[in-house]
Amino acid sequence: MADILWKMRAMLSSDHSSVVPINLFVALLCACIVIGHLLEEQRWMNESITALAVGLCTGVVILLTTGGKSSHLLVFSEDLFFIYLLPPIIFNAGFQVKKKQFFRNFMTIMLFGAVGTLISTATISIGATHFFKKMNISSLRVGDYLAIGAIFSATDSVCTLQVLNQDETPLLYSLVFGEGVVNDATSVVLFHAIQSIDLSHINSSTAAEFLGNFLYLFISSTILGVVTGLLSAYIIKKLYFGRHSTDREVALMILMAYLSYMLAELFYLSAILTVFFCGIVMSHYTWHNVTESSRITTKHAFATWSFVAEIFIFLYVGMDALDIEKWKVVSDSPGTSIMVSSILLGLVLVGRAAFVFPLSFLSNLTKKFPYEKIGIKQQVTIWWAGLMRGAVSMALAYNQFTRSGHTHLHGNAIMITSTITVVLFSTVVFGLMTKPLVRILLPSQKHTASMLSSEPSSPKSFAVPLLIRQDSEDDQASNNVPHRTSLRMFLSTPSHTVHHYWRKFDNSFMRPVFGGRGFVPFVPCSPTDQTVQQWQ
Repeated sequence: MADILWKMRAMLSSDHSSVVPINLFVALLCACIVIGHLLEEQRWMNESITALAVGLCTGVVILLTTGGKSSHLLVFSEDLFFIYLLPPIIFNAGFQVKKKQFFRNFMTIMLFGAVGTLISTATISIGATHFFKKMNISSLRVGDYLAIGAIFSATDSVCTLQVLNQDETPLLYSLVFGEGVVNDATSVVLFHAIQSIDLSHINSSTAAEFLGNFLYLFISSTILGVVTGLLSAYIIKKLYFGRHSTDREVALMILMAYLSYMLAELFYLSAILTVFFCGIVMSHYTWHNVTESSRITTKHAFATWSFVAEIFIFLYVGMDALDIEKWKVVSDSPGTSIMVSSILLGLVLVGRAAFVFPLSFLSNLTKKFPYEKIGIKQQVTIWWAGLMRGAVSMALAYNQFTRSGHTHLHGNAIMITSTITVVLFSTVVFGLMTKPLVRILLPSQKHTASMLSSEPSSPKSFAVPLLIRQDSEDDQASNNVPHRTSLRMFLSTPSHTVHHYWRKFDNSFMRPVFGGRGFVPFVPCSPTDQTVQQWQ
């Protein structure tokens, strides 16, 4: 009996010891939200930098109270990051995206996000191989150098989007936002493709296998996300869950979104790309098939879930930056660690410049009108806004250079501490300087912002600069033609672009089957029944 009581007391004490750090972490999350609210007017700061600062301060306090043994409350887990924290962030990015802006610049976004990431990865990998071999950093192999390129090519789209403003710089926001998501997905796909191939004997067949794996993962992941989103739209449209309970359709939307991510993980695909396109499809079809109350609920639920996950990630990164175990391994060579961090920062700058400016030049060659082209000031802003590195780089670095979050190899420890240094420096320094840089390089955007603010805000809103251009061209062509509003002009003479033909196909074939705005048939107690909406 005494033995049983002793075991029960030990279990209770262990459970209580795990509850204490969780309580403290939740309290820190609340503190980050409150501090972020107080600093909301300070456009130089954002929740990411605030959470990093709070995490660093907390890490210092924990180091002092534990006698230098530990600096964080929770142990880093890749499963926690990739399975629970990243899905809501990426899904909400796709769910809230202004699809007209995104797909209007789709080719440029894919050029930057996919081709640009390949160029950046190659540049950083070649540079790392050249410099680190001269520094005689042990335990690094060919696969590690290629992985370093993929790790430091992953931009921090979360922090970037908090710095840029969608109303002040709509084109920049669309390009940086779209490129950031595609860039993260491409970096993860490249990282897993590098790990899956045999690098002991590199030849032409190895390069072909690598390219084949990359294309397979990219295309398959996109298709899986689209199919899952269409399946959710079809189920909700046909069964009308809202006529009995709005809770069911809300739960189904959330679970189907998460299912798309887990299916991609199950089939070893890019879950980031899958859940992103699932979010786009669900916002285009599924969201319009549910009741009005469910629309409001899902919109705020996804945004809140994403917001908390972002703060959680940066709060932990701030605390983990002071992990004493990793710094002890490299304490005998601080100069080497600083040199490696400086080289990686330089390679990040060069790697991004290596594709932003050349690919912008190629993109401008395909544009007919000057307002569609990316100016040199906008190119500099895009280059600078994508220099921040964040949680994706951290997670990939832990995956490559640690085992269960721990490492005792000198070369691997240097790469982990250097990754932490690059993430902290780029997020704080580059993040703080992005907003002033936008104001200096693009001061005319204030005029655009005032015009945009006078228009009703909507996720389906048009790009005002594009419409104004069409109206002015009409006036220049003929001064005798009666003036018409830019919106009416756009709708009466739509341009024959890819988006135009897609809209015709969508209205003729897709929406009648999967629903969407204006294509949900009236059925009593259905999402279109006004009496139901009045009761709700």
